[in-house]
Amino acid sequence: MKKILLIEDDADLFALLKYNLEKEGFAASGQQTGSGALELCRRVKPDLVLLDIMLPDSDGLDICKGIRKDPDLSATPIIFLTARASETDRIVGLELGANDYVVKPFFVRELIARIKLQFRNQTAPARVLEGGGLELDRSMCQVRLHGEPVALTATEFRLLEYLMGRPGVVFSREQLLNAVWGQDRAITDRAVDVYVLRLRQKVERDPASPILIHSVRGFGYTFEPRRAAAA
Repeated sequence: MKKILLIEDDADLFALLKYNLEKEGFAASGQQTGSGALELCRRVKPDLVLLDIMLPDSDGLDICKGIRKDPDLSATPIIFLTARASETDRIVGLELGANDYVVKPFFVRELIARIKLQFRNQTAPARVLEGGGLELDRSMCQVRLHGEPVALTATEFRLLEYLMGRPGVVFSREQLLNAVWGQDRAITDRAVDVYVLRLRQKVERDPASPILIHSVRGFGYTFEPRRAAAA
């Protein structure tokens, strides 16, 4: 059952949408204020967020930006529900990362159709990730380098999977800690450096001159296979 989180301050509209979403077989929950919305998203981990822009205590645009910055929520579809109908407002909303923009008043059946379209557009994550001669099989929890098996710990595997799943994206140490170790942890960002070093020792030909996992000075790490320099 798909989970939909509704952030909408209009009590009547909130009740109407919750009723119709549940009638369509969705698990609907949410709140009528913006305060704590991002924390609620982290707890619920919804499959889609319906988000009002003009909330009484916060701005839905800021909530959208917070969702997109969170590595655990960044891929969650967001549909804005708003009375702001101008072309500029639509463009701003979509550029901030919303998947769709629905102007009030709207037909509930149309909104539900748009929600279902978002789910139809979702594709299953690739079972095997590849790059630079490295293969990571998610279903078998195996890693191979040029066809040879590489022994990784569970944490090393999760870290490598996260980086390989988003090639070219630079992640801060804090983002990697949240994604791999979770919100409830008692370790420092120094742990990321240690685990990246361990990964490099196992998957890089020359850990001192990596061509797979790169450091970005003052920020974090990225997986971006590059050709080794000619000898």
